[in-house]
Amino acid sequence: MNSMHEIFTQDVLTQLFPAQRTADFFEALFGDANEGAYDIALTFKGQEGNTLHFNLDLHERPGRCLACNLTSGLPEVFSKHKVLNIAGLVADIEQKLNGKAKCDSWKLGRTQQPSKHLHCIPLQITLA
Repeated sequence: MNSMHEIFTQDVLTQLFPAQRTADFFEALFGDANEGAYDIALTFKGQEGNTLHFNLDLHERPGRCLACNLTSGLPEVFSKHKVLNIAGLVADIEQKLNGKAKCDSWKLGRTQQPSKHLHCIPLQITLA
């Protein structure tokens, strides 16, 4: 199999989780896409054994506040939200594997705070 980093390039990650998905999420949540405090981007962190590690990176929008009390409960919200559709995202990731592996299960980890302006929600996908 190709290196996972060769499969999950920045272009592929943007296709899997386009910027419009953040806008749609805040439109559904607040009725206005501009009301959100952050933009969401998918990043690939690597593979450890049979587990793929991605992050949903929350980038603070200019003039907004990305507070930990705002993001700590998001893994549960994200895992169930129909617009973000994490299960569908995992299915799309599996398609990028082109039949070389199957996604067996997935889970979102606890929100991490690498900086004041960036919070991350780990997405771990176990391959069968």
